[in-house]
Amino acid sequence: MIQVGIIGAAGLSGQELLYWLADHPDAEVKVATSTKFQGQDIHQTFPFLPKQHLSFSGHDEELSDCDVVFLAIPNRASLENAPKLVEQGLRVIDLSGVYRIREIPVFEESYGLKHSSPELLKEAVFGLPEYFRSSIGSARLVANPGCYPTGTLLGILPFADLLEELDRPPIIDAKSGVSGAGGRVEDDATNYVEVNENFKAYKPFKHQHQPEITQYLEELSPFESKKLGEPVFTPYLLPLSRGILSGIYLHFRHRISESEVRKRFDAFAEENPFIQIMPEGQLPDLRSTVHSNRCAIGWASDSSGCQWLVQTSIDNLVKGASGQAIQNMNLMFGLHETCGLS
Repeated sequence: MIQVGIIGAAGLSGQELLYWLADHPDAEVKVATSTKFQGQDIHQTFPFLPKQHLSFSGHDEELSDCDVVFLAIPNRASLENAPKLVEQGLRVIDLSGVYRIREIPVFEESYGLKHSSPELLKEAVFGLPEYFRSSIGSARLVANPGCYPTGTLLGILPFADLLEELDRPPIIDAKSGVSGAGGRVEDDATNYVEVNENFKAYKPFKHQHQPEITQYLEELSPFESKKLGEPVFTPYLLPLSRGILSGIYLHFRHRISESEVRKRFDAFAEENPFIQIMPEGQLPDLRSTVHSNRCAIGWASDSSGCQWLVQTSIDNLVKGASGQAIQNMNLMFGLHETCGLS
């Protein structure tokens, strides 16, 4: 049985980890920390977690009996904690953004935070199982992907060699519920009165997930931002609790047939158990994936065959965070990646 520690277990991602791990047949939560709720029983603090009978510990709790530790804490705290845990011989899955972007100046500009672990950054494996499955298995530190990059990359990368035919950068319009758009801490942008019956863009051209999308799109496909420009990424805030619907617009130099696209995506889905391809002519909605670890994908094109819309749907707290983190844990410990996530 895999012994699990969760630092930051009372946040939204931490709660989601507790929910899914309660029914995992090969893992159990040994330590769950929270400064705010230290000493309180989990199932009493959060009645929707009746199967978790631990009490919250403080962040200084001993973790040496754990096999793996999930970091569901802010960026600065992950930057401080991950190196210490790895040095202790623990395997770490970090849900923050500090070990995803390889170029330190780009990270520091995007996150407004000085990076203090350049050597560990070189070692960290990007936790997108559909493309880094073999590396995740032996990793000491997995950098769990951001929610927006997850939905975006899974909608673009299956085009594979066809991306050489793009004549302009992808345009990504991604609509997220509040929990995926900074709703972990209520502020003027995400409080109820501001969000309810409203819809707006935020952080255009400045979102911290922009360089993450660009980096892995370039690494895993023929796309080159130096030739075409960086992807145009605009996130929007929906008056909903959870879910991300991403519209990805691609324009090709030459006509691309629907059969070529479907062949690539069907092959992609065959190899990856959490990829769901919509029936021909259908696009996913948020209900397609809510409370699941799936990524649902559909597409459409105009009559020229040059202009395409790919639409993806994920639950930002599951496939965009905690579910994908458990998927990575399964791979790290030699389990089937769907274990505990059905």
